[in-house]
Amino acid sequence: MRTPLLALTGLRSRARAADDVDALAAPAGPPPTWATLGELASPLAAARLVGALPRLAAAPRGDGHLVVDIPGWRAPELSGAPLRRYLRLLGYDASGWGFGTNTGDPRRDVERLSARLLDLVDEAGRPASLVGWSLGGVIAREVARRHPEAVRRVVTYGTPVAGGAAYTSIGRAYGRSGGVDAASETVARRLDARSPISVPLTVMFSRRDGIVAWQACIDHRTSGAEHVEVSSTHIGMGVDPDVWSVVADRLARPGT
Repeated sequence: MRTPLLALTGLRSRARAADDVDALAAPAGPPPTWATLGELASPLAAARLVGALPRLAAAPRGDGHLVVDIPGWRAPELSGAPLRRYLRLLGYDASGWGFGTNTGDPRRDVERLSARLLDLVDEAGRPASLVGWSLGGVIAREVARRHPEAVRRVVTYGTPVAGGAAYTSIGRAYGRSGGVDAASETVARRLDARSPISVPLTVMFSRRDGIVAWQACIDHRTSGAEHVEVSSTHIGMGVDPDVWSVVADRLARPGT
């Protein structure tokens, strides 16, 4: 009983490596209703930060390289401020993506973030890491696919890599039929086959995710993609200490 209690308070991490993702079920639709309702408990994730302070403080120090944080759909840039502050305390040059609220136009955002990133990397003289939440992770993946020379590492959490809106609660709410999503999935498969993501990639997912079906977050096509399971609601991931710990640990590892 002691270990679950310590994990509940944040003293211990609930994150665990998911090595055999091929054995995990394929997505079948949006997350279940119970999970979506569970998003109401998202503010409780911040309470675990207090208990997690000792282990967060013991995370490896950063080397000063640039880390660009990309918000999720309809999320303001401010949503990533707590994580960015933590990463700065560790010694990283953590920055927002620079475009305010993510309004949900990934094609445009991949183009403009690519241009901004290339300028920032040219100024810094070394590659940057990308951290993306939900749709922000989709953007991070595509920027890294296009410009692997400018990206040291990608870390995503709650990011769908299959099926688009068909596997989200948003799709359910708006009655998405899945036709457009099937087409986008075909495009994604073609991209993964022709131009796979070649930088180190860490994928975090949660079975408690009530916005994105966790199965849709599993990357079956990127060779070497690392998967880590956390126990957080989708909205709570931004202040979940286990997510922060994984981000800090992976950023401290060597890049490409």
